[in-house]
Amino acid sequence: MLRFPGQGHRRPDDVVIGSLDLSARVDEALAVQAVAFGLDPDEIAVRRQIVLRHMTGPGARALGATVRGRLVGFVYGMPNDRAHWWSTVVEPYLHREGNEGWLDDSFVITELHVHPDHQNRGIGRRLITTITDSAEQPRSILSAIDIDSPARGLYRSLGYEDLARRVLFPSAPKPYAVMGAPLPLRRR
Repeated sequence: MLRFPGQGHRRPDDVVIGSLDLSARVDEALAVQAVAFGLDPDEIAVRRQIVLRHMTGPGARALGATVRGRLVGFVYGMPNDRAHWWSTVVEPYLHREGNEGWLDDSFVITELHVHPDHQNRGIGRRLITTITDSAEQPRSILSAIDIDSPARGLYRSLGYEDLARRVLFPSAPKPYAVMGAPLPLRRR
């Protein structure tokens, strides 16, 4: 059972969702991402610099899921900026589908990962809905590996729809899908 602050007495194994100083806990977050997403040490080193740079951007924020103070999941995002690398890569794919307007006035979910030992407990759902609930933008966008997966199933259940598929990122071995949803996200 998930318990959140202000919802009764917590037990030692309860998951707590709250604000995360991602810059201070970047190595702990990337350890979760490495296990959840299968990253090697070189990829972690590159992503570390990206995360630290992202967290200095306007409107960037992060949430963490902890058990006994140990990070078991995290999400971070920011208002989208067409000048960001991600937007420049996905824009031609969105344009081709007539969806490039989604790059404007959107909150982008940059990363969302839950340690495999804690997946399928609603943690990812709680992280993404909580971070988007406070977004000032009317919609959210993200990218996910373009396969049927639990992550894509979660996003669809929240109202995300495919805006572009078979999106190729430099050095990524698999194609991605760009997905978008109006905010607030759909609840079950």
